[in-house]
Amino acid sequence: MELQLRDKRVLVTAGAAGIGRAIVETCRAAGARLYVCDIDAAALDSLRAEDPEIGTSLCDVADSAAVGRLFDEVNAALGGLDALVNNAGIAGPTKPVEEIADEEWERTLAINITGQFYCARRAVPLLKAAGGGAIVNMSSAAGRFGYPLRSPYAASKWAAVGFSHTLAVELGPQNIRVNAILPGPVAGERIDGVICAKAKQRGVEESVMRDVYLDMSGMHQFVTAEDVAEMVLYLLSDAGRRISGQAIGVDAATYYVR
Repeated sequence: MELQLRDKRVLVTAGAAGIGRAIVETCRAAGARLYVCDIDAAALDSLRAEDPEIGTSLCDVADSAAVGRLFDEVNAALGGLDALVNNAGIAGPTKPVEEIADEEWERTLAINITGQFYCARRAVPLLKAAGGGAIVNMSSAAGRFGYPLRSPYAASKWAAVGFSHTLAVELGPQNIRVNAILPGPVAGERIDGVICAKAKQRGVEESVMRDVYLDMSGMHQFVTAEDVAEMVLYLLSDAGRRISGQAIGVDAATYYVR
């Protein structure tokens, strides 16, 4: 099976580091023309230095006006759009629900789900003009299971699944496919921070909490950013041309989040 994105115009949000960077590199290797936004100026500089042909913009996806400017820049640079990868997201607080501040709840949902809406709203007219395309929304295994002490994050990731399925049905007649990816714990700085915060909340050593997270996986492994990126490539490519409205786990058989 050949997974190629020859000259496909792809926007990746939060694409300068972590999972987003892996998605950008994987899509670029498959022939895509990339545009990347991020809030990390240094990471964007690094990406541009590595590949000057990738367009970049500073953008907070929770800011509707900033997203509007982003899509104007994307359209000017790429001349349209064939795919959107809504990758931007934050972990949010690790606290019992009664201790979560208004601003913590609101910021987590603003980035993790409202940002997906802002980007999709601007992407859809471009995808329609292109004759169709694809949207991939990043959810999480927490969008399938309960996640104690992480209620804003879990709520936003469940919302991403519902948003994706609804858009898939709505946009299917225009040949626009929409799917959600549900990664399990992904090896890297973010899960390290989550494990640290949860260990402190529960009064245990980080090594103990790391084993708890590994035990949630049937394969007793964390997934990698590259695992997630390869699924994105599949869904954006012609190989995924009949896949839409799905919530796809890339989670090493995650089965319960304690």
